[in-house]
Amino acid sequence: MSNILIIKHGSLGDIVQISGALKDIRNHFIDKKIYILTTLKFKNLFEKCPYIDEVIIDKRLPRWNFFYLLNLIKQIRSLNFDICYDLQNSSRTEFYRKNFKIKNWSSSRTVLKKDESKKQFDEKGVIERFNIQLERSNITKTDHVLYPDFSWAIDHDFNCNINDKYIFIAPFCSPKLQKKVWPYFKELIELLKNKIPNYQLLAAPGPNEIGKCKDLNLKMILNNDKPININQLSKVINESSFVIANDTGPAHIAAHLGCKGIALFGSHTSAKKVSIERDKFKVLEVTNLKDLLPEQVLEAVLRQIFT
Repeated sequence: MSNILIIKHGSLGDIVQISGALKDIRNHFIDKKIYILTTLKFKNLFEKCPYIDEVIIDKRLPRWNFFYLLNLIKQIRSLNFDICYDLQNSSRTEFYRKNFKIKNWSSSRTVLKKDESKKQFDEKGVIERFNIQLERSNITKTDHVLYPDFSWAIDHDFNCNINDKYIFIAPFCSPKLQKKVWPYFKELIELLKNKIPNYQLLAAPGPNEIGKCKDLNLKMILNNDKPININQLSKVINESSFVIANDTGPAHIAAHLGCKGIALFGSHTSAKKVSIERDKFKVLEVTNLKDLLPEQVLEAVLRQIFT
């Protein structure tokens, strides 16, 4: 029996966004075995995903590592894939397309119309691009791709021991993407404590963010003094009264769990392009994040949290 391959290496926000696409692919191939090729970081997350049967790890070693690539290619070819849905759409996965030798390959490149350029296609919002990709790849019903629901990832057994109402704050970002970081979280936190003291202010720092979290005077959610995993993070975000975040994975989790919240965007990209704005989750978008004042963010938070 032939199998189905999906490729998605990351990042966290991007993985949240494909939840609807995964469900539509699963519903289309009810009797097929679906594999996902991803990175070790997301292995445990995808092992809990109801739309995925098996996880294959890609170490993403340099392409000149011939022996690694040869072994990966052999592994992929041995699994008799009938079609691959490349939801990463990167130069690396385009290289895989040429070497995995899977007969049917769906990517943003392979679904282009004759009069359509890759640049034109990529100008659309990311979720819209996934929807078009699946529709042009003979997925007959795309009922969920435009409306990702990340609730499958919630660890309902995780107890974060919070009894009060709380606002979840995600003030950090990848070290490589510091241009996404709004610089006034400390000032905003003080304003929030004075204005709505009945709400706790929480964060879930990564391994290198615990010290920064202490400096911001935020209550930290940890698991045995270690950072919580994505499933536990989803539980904490889902139970929050409100979320305030940079353009990071937690913001996308909140948006696609249907949480109230707000993301702060500079000129690094547009909110429309990353498809983050939802019914309850909004965006404050400026050219330069330094020009977005704490008082402006506070006003937006107060306006949304009580409606």
